[in-house]
Amino acid sequence: MTEPSAAVHPAATEASDGEAGLVLMTTQPLPPRRAHAEPRPLSVPLRLAVVDMSGTSIVDTGLQDTAFAEALDAHGVGEGHPERTFHLAAFRRRRRSSRTDVFASIFGDRATARSAVRTFEERLDALIAEHGARPQPGAVEALERLREQGMALCLATGFARHTQNTLLESLDWMGLADLSLSPDDVGRGVPYPDMVLTALLALDLEDVRSVLTVGDTDADVQAGRRAGAGLVVGVLSGEDDGDALAAAGADAVLPLLADVPELTERLARA
Repeated sequence: MTEPSAAVHPAATEASDGEAGLVLMTTQPLPPRRAHAEPRPLSVPLRLAVVDMSGTSIVDTGLQDTAFAEALDAHGVGEGHPERTFHLAAFRRRRRSSRTDVFASIFGDRATARSAVRTFEERLDALIAEHGARPQPGAVEALERLREQGMALCLATGFARHTQNTLLESLDWMGLADLSLSPDDVGRGVPYPDMVLTALLALDLEDVRSVLTVGDTDADVQAGRRAGAGLVVGVLSGEDDGDALAAAGADAVLPLLADVPELTERLARA
């Protein structure tokens, strides 16, 4: 097993009609499908699990919100500012969005936004170093079971690369997965499919239908759907509820990452 690292490959966006070679789906939005208790049988065996971090494999302890508030403080939107409460609430809704875009919507110019992003990331790294991170119940065991079922592992996040590394080091997870990816490595985060497709290419796999994705937000689900993943699972341990995950197109909605290996084992036998 190699330590997780970023491998930057251009994400393919064109569909292939051939049976051989890399089979990729288009990145255009797809109509949602209903999440059933038991998804349809797999068309090919699963060979890669792309698993989200915060909210899915790691407990979201609110450190992002604290770092965001401190970045606002440092850029003139402190306690008593008439729009502070609005911006804090908006960030909680947009935590998977580009941090630069979020801050640009507040300050109106990209230069101030980039400065605020740097403050946010510095404070978040410091908070993680101070408070540590906690895995979701059964997360490590679930990842190990997925590997035993023949899947390579990729840990994906919306955080910056250095923040992801801080999290992995805090959890002693640097050797847990074959690959770790952030938007810094591929250009765009969820709901775009770039991280899923980059993981497929980086690990020399040929068919995107052999990919399992697991995430706790509708954006995670949309990324799996847009990539054409063979099995897209939403979990209820993070931000979005079952209705939102199902509406985004999840094949299955489960309580925790820990519940995923039982599902994949059952589907492999079907």
